Amino acid sequence: MAVQPPPSAPQPLQLQIQLDDDIAQGSYVNMALVNHSETEFTLDMIYVQPQQPKAKVRARIITSPKHMKQLLLAMQEQVRRFEQRFGTIEVPTFPPGTLPQ
Repeated sequence: MAVQPPPSAPQPLQLQIQLDDDIAQGSYVNMALVNHSETEFTLDMIYVQPQQPKAKVRARIITSPKHMKQLLLAMQEQVRRFEQRFGTIEVPTFPPGTLPQ
Protein backbone atom coordinates (compact mmCIF):
# COMPACT_ATOMS: atom_id res chain seq x y z
CA MET A 1 0.00 0.00 0.00
CA ALA A 2 1.47 3.33 -1.06
CA VAL A 3 1.65 6.17 1.45
CA GLN A 4 0.04 9.36 0.19
CA PRO A 5 1.89 12.59 0.96
CA PRO A 6 -0.10 14.98 3.12
CA PRO A 7 -2.05 17.54 1.11
CA SER A 8 -0.26 20.85 0.89
CA ALA A 9 -1.76 23.76 2.76
CA PRO A 10 -3.87 26.02 0.56
CA GLN A 11 -2.02 29.10 -0.57
CA PRO A 12 -3.49 32.40 0.65
CA LEU A 13 -5.52 34.16 -2.00
CA GLN A 14 -3.97 37.42 -3.17
CA LEU A 15 -6.90 39.72 -3.92
CA GLN A 16 -6.41 42.39 -6.56
CA ILE A 17 -8.79 45.28 -6.04
CA GLN A 18 -9.71 47.49 -9.00
CA LEU A 19 -10.56 51.15 -8.33
CA ASP A 20 -12.12 52.96 -11.28
CA ASP A 21 -11.24 56.64 -11.70
CA ASP A 22 -14.78 57.92 -11.09
CA ILE A 23 -15.08 55.89 -7.88
CA ALA A 24 -11.59 56.96 -6.75
CA GLN A 25 -12.77 60.58 -6.73
CA GLY A 26 -15.14 59.73 -3.89
CA SER A 27 -18.36 61.46 -2.88
CA TYR A 28 -18.69 63.74 0.11
CA VAL A 29 -21.58 62.79 2.38
CA ASN A 30 -22.72 64.26 5.67
CA MET A 31 -25.61 61.97 6.54
CA ALA A 32 -26.28 58.25 6.47
CA LEU A 33 -29.45 56.23 6.88
CA VAL A 34 -29.13 52.62 7.96
CA ASN A 35 -31.94 50.10 7.58
CA HIS A 36 -32.04 46.34 7.87
CA SER A 37 -34.08 43.24 7.20
CA GLU A 38 -33.48 39.74 8.50
CA THR A 39 -30.93 39.07 5.75
CA GLU A 40 -29.26 42.38 4.90
CA PHE A 41 -28.32 45.91 5.92
CA THR A 42 -28.78 48.90 3.62
CA LEU A 43 -26.69 52.06 4.05
CA ASP A 44 -27.80 55.16 2.15
CA MET A 45 -25.03 57.76 2.02
CA ILE A 46 -26.54 61.24 1.62
CA TYR A 47 -25.36 64.78 0.99
CA VAL A 48 -27.50 67.44 2.69
CA GLN A 49 -26.88 71.00 1.52
CA PRO A 50 -27.25 73.71 4.16
CA GLN A 51 -30.64 75.44 4.14
CA GLN A 52 -32.03 73.13 1.41
CA PRO A 53 -35.20 71.05 1.87
CA LYS A 54 -33.95 68.23 -0.40
CA ALA A 55 -31.06 65.83 -0.03
CA LYS A 56 -29.58 63.38 -2.54
CA VAL A 57 -28.51 59.79 -1.95
CA ARG A 58 -24.97 59.60 -3.36
CA ALA A 59 -24.48 55.87 -2.78
CA ARG A 60 -26.39 52.84 -1.51
CA ILE A 61 -24.52 49.92 0.02
CA ILE A 62 -26.31 46.62 0.65
CA THR A 63 -24.47 44.01 2.71
CA SER A 64 -24.93 40.95 4.90
CA PRO A 65 -25.31 41.14 8.70
CA LYS A 66 -21.95 39.38 9.18
CA HIS A 67 -20.14 41.85 6.91
CA MET A 68 -21.94 44.78 8.57
CA LYS A 69 -20.60 43.66 11.95
CA GLN A 70 -17.06 43.39 10.52
CA LEU A 71 -17.45 46.88 9.00
CA LEU A 72 -18.66 48.28 12.34
CA LEU A 73 -15.65 46.82 14.16
CA ALA A 74 -13.25 48.15 11.51
CA MET A 75 -14.80 51.63 11.72
CA GLN A 76 -14.61 51.61 15.53
CA GLU A 77 -10.92 50.73 15.32
CA GLN A 78 -10.24 53.50 12.80
CA VAL A 79 -12.06 56.08 14.97
CA ARG A 80 -10.06 54.90 17.99
CA ARG A 81 -6.80 55.36 16.06
CA PHE A 82 -7.90 58.76 14.75
CA GLU A 83 -8.79 60.02 18.24
CA GLN A 84 -5.55 58.65 19.65
CA ARG A 85 -3.64 60.71 17.09
CA PHE A 86 -5.80 63.85 16.72
CA GLY A 87 -8.00 64.00 19.83
CA THR A 88 -11.61 63.27 20.66
CA ILE A 89 -14.22 63.79 17.96
CA GLU A 90 -17.01 65.89 19.44
CA VAL A 91 -20.47 64.89 18.24
CA PRO A 92 -23.33 67.36 18.78
CA THR A 93 -26.64 65.98 19.95
CA PHE A 94 -30.01 67.06 18.61
CA PRO A 95 -33.52 66.34 19.89
CA PRO A 96 -35.07 63.26 18.22
CA GLY A 97 -36.63 64.02 14.85
CA THR A 98 -34.74 67.27 14.28
CA LEU A 99 -31.87 68.23 12.04
CA PRO A 100 -29.42 71.07 12.57
CA GLN A 101 -30.14 74.24 10.62
